[in-house]
Parts: sequence; structure tokens; C-alpha cells
Amino acid sequence: MFSTINIIFYPKKRKSSNNKLVPIYARITLDSKRSEFSTGKQVDPLKWDANTGRLRGKNPETLVLNRFFDTLKAKCVSIYDELVRNEEYVDTDTVKNIFLGKGQKQYMILEIFQDHNDEMESLVGKEYSAGTLQRYKAAKSHVSDYIVHKYQKRDFPLKKLDYEFITGFDYFLKSKKNCSHNTATKYIVNFKKIVRIAYANQWIDRDPFFHWSASWKQKEREYLTHEELEAMLKQEFEFERLDTVRDMFLFCCYTGLAFADIEKLTKDDLVKDIKGNKWIKTKRKKTKVLSSIPLLSIPEAIIDKYKEHPRVIEKKTLLPVYTNQRTNSYLKEIATACKIKKTLTTHLARHTFATTVTLSNGVPIESVSKMLGHTSLKTTQIYAKVLDSKISDDMEKLKNDPALLEFAKSI
Repeated sequence: MFSTINIIFYPKKRKSSNNKLVPIYARITLDSKRSEFSTGKQVDPLKWDANTGRLRGKNPETLVLNRFFDTLKAKCVSIYDELVRNEEYVDTDTVKNIFLGKGQKQYMILEIFQDHNDEMESLVGKEYSAGTLQRYKAAKSHVSDYIVHKYQKRDFPLKKLDYEFITGFDYFLKSKKNCSHNTATKYIVNFKKIVRIAYANQWIDRDPFFHWSASWKQKEREYLTHEELEAMLKQEFEFERLDTVRDMFLFCCYTGLAFADIEKLTKDDLVKDIKGNKWIKTKRKKTKVLSSIPLLSIPEAIIDKYKEHPRVIEKKTLLPVYTNQRTNSYLKEIATACKIKKTLTTHLARHTFATTVTLSNGVPIESVSKMLGHTSLKTTQIYAKVLDSKISDDMEKLKNDPALLEFAKSI
């Protein structure tokens, strides 16, 4: 459905003036919205025909003015037609500003998204990780696909972005891209950042995300049990690659460090306190928050095992870490060998540290949060929700409390 532009002319009376002539204004109407501007011409109001929006009479001066108004209207319509042909954003202010020589830049969603990603790419390794950049690239790709699917266009005007676009994009991600609720929300949050930048730069006069807020569905975090950890510790492997990857995984299980953090560890990250205890103190690659972790015997033994490894010596790191992709691939073989039915990933090791190694052994959640390098205790509390076994053990101790048993007998 196409909109129709309408341009009319009308006299605008001055509140107080000795001049008998009045200025003529042009009014552009499009989709029930109006913009007005002065034509720069003045006429005798007694000669103005409100029905035709022109001067009455056929004298030369009147004919010249009426031709001027006709030309002005034709130029505005031509501007509108050109914008429509180029699939650019069109409103009354745009037509008016272009006519007056004040053409405003038409900001397009994918254009500014690409500019953002280009800037981010130049800061990878300084302020952003390669993984963060990849997520924003994926988000832009999904927005592009949605614009083609919904509007059959290559790009979409920023000024036309509204709540309907956002909710439509959410539905598109879930229905056409088969994204889970949380994955779709992550892409929309990435997109929201781009729009907020535009709003801060005053490229739009309202925030389309004002009525939208991210909602997340909590999901159970998988982790290894004590029995599964023990099975992995005792398992012997024929191939060195599996033995190495198992050790790297266990190192994460007993330190809580993410894969991206253990591959950059050096001797400088090992620190002794005044009591002679060894600690790992390193800033998380993802959040730049300091993780402070007492070094347990198992990760310490792993460091000692690989101190003469060729890759450790060459890269001057603590551990001979494979790429994340290769590590996750080898972990599948390790899970089969250890008869572990869970899907082993490098991140599952971090979950194991939070649950099996620390929280289930009575380590306070505040201490766990500090070791994990979380910026909020709420993030750590996600792990606490899965510890039904810990609740059972604690209540078992309470049930066998001598004082309570004695009191129960007296009832």
C-alpha cells in the first residue's frame, strides 16, 4: 500500500503588522503527518482563493506567483518520488529539508550496524574478543535476513524502527532461524546496543526499545559428579592428545578458569602469599575481572607435568593447550572412554568447579564468585540452584543431630 503526498499553500496571518501583505506557507502532508515551511512569498489576502490554494486573477504578477507555487509543489512531489524509488526513508520533514537544501543523512540500520562491527574489529584484542565480534556479526546477519524476509528490502531506515519491528525480529529468530529463547534474546540485546548508540547520537528522536526488556529462561547447568571426576582421573589413554586434553579439562575443573583463560596463563600468573601458598591470579579474558584461585594439588601437579613440554617452552605458557574446537572434539572421545554420558565441553569444567568442587563442599558462594571472576553474585547463584545433593547431605546431618533426636524422644 502506497502513501500519497499532498502539498497545499495557505496564507499565515501575522499577529501584528502594518503590512497588508501576508506570507504564504507550504504544508506537506504524508501519512497524517505534517510539515510546514515558508515559501518566501507574500500576497494580498483579499486576492487569495482558499479553495484552490492560489491567487485569483490573470494579471502577469498573479500568473508568475501561481506558476511559482505549481513549480514548488512539483519539486516536492519529485523529491518524494525519488526517495520512494531508492527505497529510502520518507517523511514530511525529509521532503521539506531536501527541498530547503537541508537534506538530512538517512541513517539505515544495517549501515550503522556494519560501522559498529568495523570499529569493534579494529579493537579486537584490546577491548573486545574475537568471540564478541563474531556474535555481533551473526546478529547483523540475522537482522539483514529479517529485513529481506519481512520487507523485501536490502536495508531498513533507522527512523522507521519501532516496537513492531523488534517483536517481529524476535518471532523470526525463533520460527525461521530455530533459535532458542535465550539465543534469540542475545541477538536482540546485541541489536539493542546498536540502536542505543543511534539514540545517543540523536539519529533518532525516540528509543524503540523503551517498552522491550530482555527476559531469560533459566536452564540447568550440567556438571560432573565426584564419581565422574574420579573416573576421568583414573582413566589411562593410549594417545597423548587425549591424555593432554583430559589434563587441561581437569585443570579447568579444579580452578574454575575458562578455556580462554588457561591458554594464556604464564608463570607471572602464579603468586605465593605470605604463608607460602600458591595462587593463580589472572584477569578473565571475557570480563577483565580478576580471578583469585588457590592452587589445589591436582592443577599444581598438571602444571608440573607439562613444564618441559615443547609448546609450553616455545609459547612461554603454563599449559600446552589445543584450540577450543579440537579440545571439544577430543572431549567426546574422552567421555566415551570414561563412560560419561554427558556432553563434555570446556565450559562444563567451569560448571563442575562451581558445583562439585566448591559449593558442594561447603565453600561459601561469595568465595566461589570471587574465584570465578563473576561481576555479580546473581551469576554465581545459578550454580547453587542445582545442588540438591548438598541439601540432602546437610539435612541428613541435621536429622542425626543428638540434641534433636533426644528432644524428639521427649515429645
